[in-house]
Amino acid sequence: MRVGVGLPTSTPGADRAAVLDWARGADGLGFSSLGVVDRIVYDCWEPLAALAATAAVTQRVRLATVILIGPLRPTAALARQAATVDAIAGGRLVLGLGIGARHDDYRAAGADPAHRGRDLSEQLVRLRMAWEEGGQRCPPLLVGGAGGRAFARAARYADGYVHGGGPPRAFAAAAARARAAWADAGRPGRPQLWGQGYFALGDAERGAAYLRSYYEFAGAFAEKAAAANLVTAQAVKDFVRGYEEEGCDELVLFPTVTDLAQLERLAEALA
Repeated sequence: MRVGVGLPTSTPGADRAAVLDWARGADGLGFSSLGVVDRIVYDCWEPLAALAATAAVTQRVRLATVILIGPLRPTAALARQAATVDAIAGGRLVLGLGIGARHDDYRAAGADPAHRGRDLSEQLVRLRMAWEEGGQRCPPLLVGGAGGRAFARAARYADGYVHGGGPPRAFAAAAARARAAWADAGRPGRPQLWGQGYFALGDAERGAAYLRSYYEFAGAFAEKAAAANLVTAQAVKDFVRGYEEEGCDELVLFPTVTDLAQLERLAEALA
């Protein structure tokens, strides 16, 4: 299993120096990917712009949206933006897409959430068509989501599935549904399976405060997210081992504190 790390693009204190130093550090420390999240009604960097910036200061690490809310964006513009980031990165982009869970983001974007699932399915088809017609590389596509339609969408239109987080047993259940949908769709081989988690090594209080703020819209779930934050090296080791045992291909660990020392502590915990 490969292990990537999130960029601190939505945590307090994120600025140019912090994000770019983090990207350089992740590239040098051997992490497999750099992940970004997507929010509009929150203090969060635009994900593709952030990846374009980090592409320019990294050489090896893959760049992934985990996830980007596809229906908030016109498909033609998204296709061009993703192709541009992929070109800057030398073919390192992985485009994870989902419908999101927050209607306030849709209101802010002037988009209608009522048919966002259908919109995403159509968008996935049109993205591939745009890249193929333009003679561009088709970046690997992942689909996120928890419902049955998300698994079917991943199997029919994408290269794999990205789970929204939680303990290894939650990933295992989702992975089984993703594999079953893949087989039902008659796809050869198996889907790429990605997972994610949160960490704040030695800084539990600040990490928990961020997660409560980020998931405030989700009510009681915000406290569950804060409690699941990985705050010790042993917790990281157990979490990573659990995901590997359940067949995860790539696990992205997102920081909940903007501090370059967190990146170094994570690398030490994984060594």
